[in-house]
Amino acid sequence: MIAELEAHANPANVAGMARYGIATAHALGVPIPVLRALARRAGRNHRLAAALWNSGIHEARILATMIAEPARITPAQMDRWARGFDSWDVCDQACQNVFRFTPFACAKAVEWSAAKPEFVRRAGFALMAALAAQRNQIPDRQFEAFLPLIAAAAADDRNMVKKAVNWALRQIGKRNSRLLRKAIAAAGRIDRLDSPAAHWIAKDALRELRAKLVQPAS
Repeated sequence: MIAELEAHANPANVAGMARYGIATAHALGVPIPVLRALARRAGRNHRLAAALWNSGIHEARILATMIAEPARITPAQMDRWARGFDSWDVCDQACQNVFRFTPFACAKAVEWSAAKPEFVRRAGFALMAALAAQRNQIPDRQFEAFLPLIAAAAADDRNMVKKAVNWALRQIGKRNSRLLRKAIAAAGRIDRLDSPAAHWIAKDALRELRAKLVQPAS
């Protein structure tokens, strides 16, 4: 599988990735559609996912998140992968492709939201956003419990954290009308914090959430 990834390497794509803030030290420049095609062919394969992750290659790690088996993911593996995040796209792909489908997702979102490393903390909020986008039976009270954690991190001015905090807030608000009102109220409280990062998070989120509030019911 590594040989196939290397066969699709594209240095021009690597340069483009760098412009989007993606870490490229170990990147090959393989496009996401190619990774998805490889993932479909491989199917869920936890052993192969582990080998791909351990290679350290950027695209191999994204592919690993696509084929890892959620039922076999352990909290220890989630922590190990999170500590290895060095780029926002690997972080977000892991949260969306596999972490959110584990029974540990909510607990890890809470735990990581207070982490010090930038990408581990981002993972906490990326996981909240991924859970909110997933149409399942997670009760509203779980997402309400995330809102104080979002407010607590709103003054973190690191770009990768700030954007994920904003993402989580917006995604929770888009889940249903009740959470929309809760998210708008939370954004208002965040906007009152003495922090440029908090002001940006609140204003950007409110722009989208208030627009959704006035949309006619479909």
